[in-house]
Amino acid sequence: MPLLLRNESIDSAVAAATALLDRVGLKARLEHKPSELSGGERQRVAMARALVTKPSVVLADEPTGNLDHETSSSIQSLLRELNADLGISFVTVTHDITLASRAQRILKMESGKLAEL
Repeated sequence: MPLLLRNESIDSAVAAATALLDRVGLKARLEHKPSELSGGERQRVAMARALVTKPSVVLADEPTGNLDHETSSSIQSLLRELNADLGISFVTVTHDITLASRAQRILKMESGKLAEL
């Protein structure tokens, strides 16, 4: 949808969406409805949707929230891959210490102030 709003052709938008869904490991689920996807798969769709316009920065609020350990780890790896391969920066807000520990820079909010760890 974001590409169609930019007046790109349907074929171009479908190709870009399909490529991103493949990149996040969901090409086989292309024809499934949202209700047929797991929580982790929905997170991956959200990531693909955020990336389809090729942003330089993505703001991610609890990208691994409510996910099991295995799926959370998979999403964390995907974020690192996309950062390394596509040069996309992720600004992530999380309570997940494991996710935070994998970041290049960590800031902590304490008493309304940001402090670098």
